[in-house]
Amino acid sequence: MKEKLPLLLFPTWEQGHPDFHPCSGAASMVKYTHMRQHRSTIARFLSYMDLRDTCRNQKKRGKENIHMGRIQIFTGDGYGKTPAALGEALLAASKGQRVVIIQFLKGRGLDDNGFERKLEPEIKIFRFEKSDSDYFSLPKEKQQEEVRNIRNGLNFAKKVLTTGECDLLILDEVLELVRKDIIEEEELENVLEARGEDTAVTLTGRHLGNRLKTVADRISRIEKFK
Repeated sequence: MKEKLPLLLFPTWEQGHPDFHPCSGAASMVKYTHMRQHRSTIARFLSYMDLRDTCRNQKKRGKENIHMGRIQIFTGDGYGKTPAALGEALLAASKGQRVVIIQFLKGRGLDDNGFERKLEPEIKIFRFEKSDSDYFSLPKEKQQEEVRNIRNGLNFAKKVLTTGECDLLILDEVLELVRKDIIEEEELENVLEARGEDTAVTLTGRHLGNRLKTVADRISRIEKFK
């Protein structure tokens, strides 16, 4: 007497349907047929399920890789954009990634004995401005000097991206340079185009132009409520 096999809900596809191949998204089945089959059919079905799971895992890993090389922006008029970016830096460093931070409009370089230097070599922080005073309180002649220093910082950012010296580059307050017409939005976009596919970039600042909205992968707006 033949052994009775369980009733299976077995997926079948019509030729030409986009879901015909197991890797094309087998979650949406076209039609189902109740089948009583030999053990070889069950084996083929189980093999299909393994193949489907393999394909799904490959797609999942592909989606995770999208975050590599991403452009993230923290913007808005609220406090916390720079701390949020620094949090990203600490998280990346904890995973063994190399982090470079370039800060703009924050005055002259850091003290060699400051806390920030203790984060090296995992996190390296750079400032290129020379004045102790706030940029916007400087006379025009001094502002022009600082603009040259700021552009040096922007060129350094492009060099870091071109050479792949880090896994995460943070350009702190760089969006303010665009907002205050110190640089053009197109210039910043050209810097971003120099990054490799595995280098992530984080930008901060209040102003966010339309061009940067299109190139960003993730935008977080921090608003002031009180």
